[in-house]
Amino acid sequence: MDTDLWTEKYRPQTLKEIVGQQSVIESLVRFVETRNVPHCLFAGPPGTSKTTAAIAMAKDLFGDSLDRNFMELNASDERGIEVVRNQIKHFARTLPAENAPFKILVLDEADHLTSDAQHALRRTMESYAASCRMILICNYSSRIIPPIQSRCAMFKFSRLSDADIAGRIEYIAKKEGIQLLSSGKEAIHYLAEGDMRTAINLLQAAASANKKITDTVVYGMSGQADPAKVREMLAMTRSSDYSGALGVLNGLIYQQGLSPLDLVRQIHREVMKLEIPEDQRMRILERTAEAEFRVAEGANGEIQLAALLSFIGVGTA
Repeated sequence: MDTDLWTEKYRPQTLKEIVGQQSVIESLVRFVETRNVPHCLFAGPPGTSKTTAAIAMAKDLFGDSLDRNFMELNASDERGIEVVRNQIKHFARTLPAENAPFKILVLDEADHLTSDAQHALRRTMESYAASCRMILICNYSSRIIPPIQSRCAMFKFSRLSDADIAGRIEYIAKKEGIQLLSSGKEAIHYLAEGDMRTAINLLQAAASANKKITDTVVYGMSGQADPAKVREMLAMTRSSDYSGALGVLNGLIYQQGLSPLDLVRQIHREVMKLEIPEDQRMRILERTAEAEFRVAEGANGEIQLAALLSFIGVGTA
């Protein structure tokens, strides 16, 4: 089995290889064609090709001179004002190499920068705009101070569709010589929730266990419950088979070793699909949120989930 990390091995190398973000990619392609890139802010959920788009744009723009005109920093590692004053400022102030119009600095997880660091970065963006363009990448644009937002062209990345993810994981499965069954594909879609990185990592983890990827293999490697088991548990609760529902719950926690916090979140997803009156759904969701908060704060997961199931049973009876 290939030991390379598949998210890196199969990372798109050009902008046109990226799927699921057509409107954003079209704008970035125009930037490359005109060789005129503004400061940019890429915002969106994890695994939606933000970093990949920044790197691919730099590769399309610089070609062989990429190493001399491109730099990537992770702001979650270097959060303070010193990284702006030293690393970023030093890179930004030097002239681009090999007749490149400017250099590109990618600052990943920029929403982890402190407020002081962001204010210092604002001045650097202004002072060295002629020689260096910056691409800030974050999950939450609201955590970026307004002065920086106003200096950037903002691009919102959305979660990927199941069709976009399916095309990529099928391509990888074919390249790696593994058999991806439809049940395995559906399980990956369910767990990834529009996150391409998660989908590819799940595929690689499952492939390390079995060359034939089924839903059983995927759920077994993911540490998540099979949604069919969660639906069975809820059905038992609603039909007043509370002992049976607790049996399923105990099996998921103690036999399969699943996290109560993950189970609460899966129950939330399945409650959203129940055919029940909206007032009942709202009460159950409120209680689900309370259980999630208590488990996250250190309460006993089994007790909180048992109480949640009893409330669902009464609330939907």
